[in-house]
Amino acid sequence: MLMKRYWVTLVCILLLFLGFTSSSIEGIFDGVTLAPARRNLLSSELKKPETALFAEPDGTVYLREQNSLNTMKPPLWSFRSGPPIYSSYQAPVNYNNSREASSDIGSGYFIDCGGDDWELYAHNRLGKLKLMKSIDEYISSTPQIAEDGGIVLGSKRTTAFLVDAKTGRLIYTYKMPDSPPTQENDTSFHHNGTIGGESLPGYTLYITRTDYALTSFIPNSDKVLWNMTVAEMGAAALCKVEDAFNGDIMESDKSEPDVHFNMPLPCHSRALIYRRRSHDNNLLPGAHPQGMLPNPDPPLQPNVDNAAMPVSGSTSLLKDIIRKTMFGILVVFIILLIKRKNNRDLVAELKLDRELGNPHSPNVPSKRKKSRKSGNNGSNGVKSDKDTSSGSGLKYADVDADNKLLLNLFEPSICSKGGRSIGKLFVSSTEIAKGSNGTVVFEGIYEGRAVAVKRLVRAHHDIAFKEIKNLIASDRHSNIVRWYGVEQDQDFVYLALERCICSLSDLIQIHAGTLENACPNQNLDGESTKHRIYLDNLKGIFLDTDLMKENGCPSPLLLKLMRDVVSGLVHLHDLGIIHRDLKPQNVLIIKERFLCAKLSDMGISKRLIGDMSSLGHHATGYGSSGWQAPEQLLHGRQTRAVDMFSLGSVLFFCVTGGSHPFGSPLERDINITKNKVDLFLVEHIPEAVDLFSRLLDPNAELRPKAVEVLVHPFFWTAEMRLSFLRDSSDRVELEDREAFSDLLKALEGTAPVALGGRWDEKMEPPFLKNIGHYRRYRFDSVRDLLRVMRNKLNHYRELPTKIQEILGAVPEGFDGYFRSRFPQLLIEVYKVMSEYCKDEDCFQKYFTSSEL
Repeated sequence: MLMKRYWVTLVCILLLFLGFTSSSIEGIFDGVTLAPARRNLLSSELKKPETALFAEPDGTVYLREQNSLNTMKPPLWSFRSGPPIYSSYQAPVNYNNSREASSDIGSGYFIDCGGDDWELYAHNRLGKLKLMKSIDEYISSTPQIAEDGGIVLGSKRTTAFLVDAKTGRLIYTYKMPDSPPTQENDTSFHHNGTIGGESLPGYTLYITRTDYALTSFIPNSDKVLWNMTVAEMGAAALCKVEDAFNGDIMESDKSEPDVHFNMPLPCHSRALIYRRRSHDNNLLPGAHPQGMLPNPDPPLQPNVDNAAMPVSGSTSLLKDIIRKTMFGILVVFIILLIKRKNNRDLVAELKLDRELGNPHSPNVPSKRKKSRKSGNNGSNGVKSDKDTSSGSGLKYADVDADNKLLLNLFEPSICSKGGRSIGKLFVSSTEIAKGSNGTVVFEGIYEGRAVAVKRLVRAHHDIAFKEIKNLIASDRHSNIVRWYGVEQDQDFVYLALERCICSLSDLIQIHAGTLENACPNQNLDGESTKHRIYLDNLKGIFLDTDLMKENGCPSPLLLKLMRDVVSGLVHLHDLGIIHRDLKPQNVLIIKERFLCAKLSDMGISKRLIGDMSSLGHHATGYGSSGWQAPEQLLHGRQTRAVDMFSLGSVLFFCVTGGSHPFGSPLERDINITKNKVDLFLVEHIPEAVDLFSRLLDPNAELRPKAVEVLVHPFFWTAEMRLSFLRDSSDRVELEDREAFSDLLKALEGTAPVALGGRWDEKMEPPFLKNIGHYRRYRFDSVRDLLRVMRNKLNHYRELPTKIQEILGAVPEGFDGYFRSRFPQLLIEVYKVMSEYCKDEDCFQKYFTSSEL
């Protein structure tokens, strides 16, 4: 309550100040309007109407009386400056061809300045982001060329018009030879009327028009994806200077004798021309009810020497002095008021708010961790809570190297949250995550794209340098988080990284329902509460995604995400990089056309030099507790196999909805060193048991390589499974049954496990009757069961409808029929064929990855 009264007092003082300055000053200086008006002692007592320059959407510049804006009264004069001051185009969305869907999140974005503030915004169908750059700054950063071939071009051109301020007569047009015509069929310098030897009018205006254009092209095509043009308008007033009788330099007045209105600008001054959005005659936003308009764009300061200014009083100057003086008094009063506050009470109240779960309470650093610098510099770890409202809809979550602007997940504008700029990088004060060694991740913007800013303490510069070096070497892969740049200050190193929507850990928790299962009355600290709210908000993004099938097996989407992780490891290991800290929290999820997993956080990664195969004993740097290989925990020789051990735990975590093969967090490290692994939760998926048990082997040399994991049957589709079993059947048919070759012996030796008894006992009588029409089968033979599957698959369309209904559709239903009855068949046949037929040409596709 004390804080509320405190801020209410400050707000009331501010409102009183604004009310006084807006009423008192205007009462004292009646007639001060949009353009600064200055009068000398010779001004006429008859008050002339005030005027202002406006640019209409069609490019026409008008001089109007300010009190005529809400009427149909015609302008005092006008002239056409060129084409419309704003236009935009976006190619139509083609959902039948996702590669050319211009508004799809995977295809990129478009930029416009269609808002009332004329600022740049980046859009896609999920939201928009206000850019930090002005149109002029953004144009200077073009051309922008994306990796996929897309390109954004920008241009800027300026035209100046010399105009008689009293009549609007266009005297000269100044432009570059390649500038577009200002009027139809006009391509050269021109003027209205002939001046010849006449001198210029005593009062002239220079109207400037700067046209900006941005155009984006579809990758590897000359088709326009989107474009935008906008013009900025300005004016400068020059007055005729004559020698007076006393030799002094005098400036002609704004209100000249032979015109019935005041000029829009005082002599030797400049201002921006107000651009209107529509042709309606309503008052502009913020206009005074009596028709007096505020200055929509503050005029630029006159670029003249003070000696050339008139001696007479300037109302605009005096008004500005009074405003600044009163504002200074207010600031001093507020500072004194703040100093009287008891700082301890303020800190205590903020801490109480945070303990009570107030989502809008800022974090206050403790006395032991005061920031070296004041202000929102983002370097002291102070963070603001995420806005959990989803009213603004899903914004972008990441940006990739193709100039795809992706916005923050829940924030309408990253810049609006406060922060600091460091070189090309803007670091928001909104915190995303925390890591070890003082590492904090913030939201940020780097060269116009939303990024995750990883802030590393300079004292750990070796970690920062190592991560940068390995990111540069590896970030050209689709399953490695992209690195965009690095900045640094006195205390920290800042890495600009690709922005993702969540981690693999978050995704699994959301779909596993662990949030609902959590005890509602348990005491959660502030960080846990915020993270839980964050996960609740993420649910809406993944409503249409299924990670598990009804039979308890991973869905195609989850298999793809796990395969993405393996693919990223293949790339790192191919470069000689050992990640050494692989865990679900270090696998990030991006959502474009589909979900994609990417490896991140390579702060302790190591690169093998030359022909090195290991880092040797006692390698420095350790991974995360519970996710390390036994040789890491025991300070042994570290090879690429340490990542494979961690991979086994990560894959188990995904398939089981967040469980760990080595138990609870407190006992994992001990269980890892003692090889107390429990794969009970995946026993219904024999392929998973085979793969995970090999990955979690305590003997590093027995673990499979990453490229071998990619081709393991655990990742096979139903079509791939059926194809392998059919080819295996064809292969064993070549063996002489009488001779009973080693291959046949090995295959039939798996019968007790693969079949689990006589296979006819697990099939329907109509199906057995159908297969009995053609030949007799041995119901305890693996070879004969494979022959049945091969024949029915090859002649599926010729089967009776009833038999097709029993088997189900090919491939999912057909595979599911035999998989549910003989779950061990595939993996047992795979083991035999990998031993005897792995090197044969017809089996290369099952044992060799296309990524080799």
